Amino acid sequence: MTGDPDPRDDALNVPYWQIDEAAGKNVPRRVIRTLPKVTSPVVKMIWQAAPRSAAAVAVLQVTSGLCAAFGLFATTGVLTELLAGGPTADRVVAALPALLLVAAAYGLRGAMDIGVAHAHARITPAVRRLAEERLYTASLEVELSAFDDAGFYDKMHRARDRGLFYLERSTDNLVELIGSVLGILAAASSLAVLHPILLPVLLLAVLPDGWAVQRSALLAYASMARAVTLDRRVQMVAELATEREPAAEIRACQAEPFVLREYRIVADPLRDEDIRRGVAQARVRGIGRALAGGGLAITYVVLGLLVHAGWVELAIAGTAVIAIRATTTALNRLVLASNQLVEQGMYVGDYLAFLDAAGEPRASTTTSADPKRVQLQHVGFTYPESAQPALRDVTLTVEPGQTIALVGENGSGKTTLAKLIAGLYRPTHGSIRWGGTDDPAAIRDRVMMVLQDPIRWPHTARANVRVGRHDRVDHGDLALSSAAVQSGADEVVDRLPKSWETLLSKQFRGGLELSGGQWQRLAVARGLYRDAPLLIWDEPTAPLDAKAEAAVYESLRTLAEDRTVVLITHRLASVRHADRIYLLHEGELAEQGTHDELIALGGRYAELHDLQARMYADA
Repeated sequence: MTGDPDPRDDALNVPYWQIDEAAGKNVPRRVIRTLPKVTSPVVKMIWQAAPRSAAAVAVLQVTSGLCAAFGLFATTGVLTELLAGGPTADRVVAALPALLLVAAAYGLRGAMDIGVAHAHARITPAVRRLAEERLYTASLEVELSAFDDAGFYDKMHRARDRGLFYLERSTDNLVELIGSVLGILAAASSLAVLHPILLPVLLLAVLPDGWAVQRSALLAYASMARAVTLDRRVQMVAELATEREPAAEIRACQAEPFVLREYRIVADPLRDEDIRRGVAQARVRGIGRALAGGGLAITYVVLGLLVHAGWVELAIAGTAVIAIRATTTALNRLVLASNQLVEQGMYVGDYLAFLDAAGEPRASTTTSADPKRVQLQHVGFTYPESAQPALRDVTLTVEPGQTIALVGENGSGKTTLAKLIAGLYRPTHGSIRWGGTDDPAAIRDRVMMVLQDPIRWPHTARANVRVGRHDRVDHGDLALSSAAVQSGADEVVDRLPKSWETLLSKQFRGGLELSGGQWQRLAVARGLYRDAPLLIWDEPTAPLDAKAEAAVYESLRTLAEDRTVVLITHRLASVRHADRIYLLHEGELAEQGTHDELIALGGRYAELHDLQARMYADA
């Protein structure tokens, strides 16, 4: 399409979905060099997740390989008996014992393979379960500031989106790798014992197939490196076209043609890349089959010459043919599994890198401090990778039982300061003390915070409130009911078809969706249910109507009687009764005092207050 941007434009490439195309070069050497490094963490994870099944797979794989080797030896005995003096009835009878040994060996090998499949079926889900829990534990335990670090955030998404998936695939490929290696060793060792000259003959037969598989895997990996950005962008457009959240705005803006155009821009070159890869792989496979056929023909000619020259017995040559076919199959599996392990190892490395970046899980603190009195001394805070500090040299004290208000324009640092007071962030400069401690872990269970954009838990209405303190014992739902009444959430719940047990998510059958104001009431109830001495409200009534807002602030005044309250709001009429008001401007504490003092000062607070008063009067 004329004028369409190039979907490979570097400006649209996000590092976490990019892969270096150079990674596809020199694959054979890279496989040999990095395979041990790649398999080591996978083996460790398998052993930690399912040690018994892992041990069973190892024992059964080795036993299967021994059975294969013994079967080849027994096959030589069968062929020797059958071919000695011609395959007469007497020869067949004489070969029966060896034939029974062959049947027993391959029957036992089949049983071992079934055992491996059963044990393998237990390993992969166990590895996925362990890996997921470690990832989620790391992401939940890491400090909040890590989510503002683009590098860390990229690591987390690589680990989540690809690391988990490819760790699971690596587990499958590792089991396949071990089985194929043992199969090749069984065939090669059997031929080496039967006659050493058969080993070069074996290589002559299997190398063309090995080259074809190796080259096909290389083409697939190089293509993936080129197409991964396109594929990621197709998925982004797919979410816009098929998810519930953007559906209304897309239709309101009549943006359907735009979304389809964005899809075509990336889908067409992605289709072309898939076709190019498929054609190239088909060509390589065709050449590989031709070379393999030629190599096999030469192998049979060499075997015939060796038999004719008397260097190899006819029975041994027959066994070599069987071994060659088995080795070719095992080698194909080995090359594929090795290439995929190395490719997937990069993503497994991303997963492990994220766990390292997240560090050890936080140890649960055994002490609990009273956070009612909060002291900030010359506090500054800068977000990761930000050139400008969000807060600069903030000094203030919140006395026990006080209600303080943080006001100011958007971007002035109010929410950042509130999160510092809550212990969610650590200051970049200066210090914060809660009561007698500067350890935020000691006060976390003593803080309740209601945010402007609270999480909408895809769970029941009851769970949405109780998650505020999920381990709280609440006989008869007394605390739940009290929080609901104080926040006005009881009016929301009363209208739900299953009351507190109603599922609040349209993504599941029977679920319902609430309005923004209804969600906010549940969030306020969640904060009240938490019942902590330090209460932080960040624009808690922004989506509420006037009646609901009045009810919430009435509850807030009741709660403030025996609590320390930090209130963030743009509505200055709501803070006139605060004990202390702090006005922030561009990260600095610009003004402080009571409402009357700040009005008398005639500064920024008075200006904003008069502006809002005129606006509401006009309305």
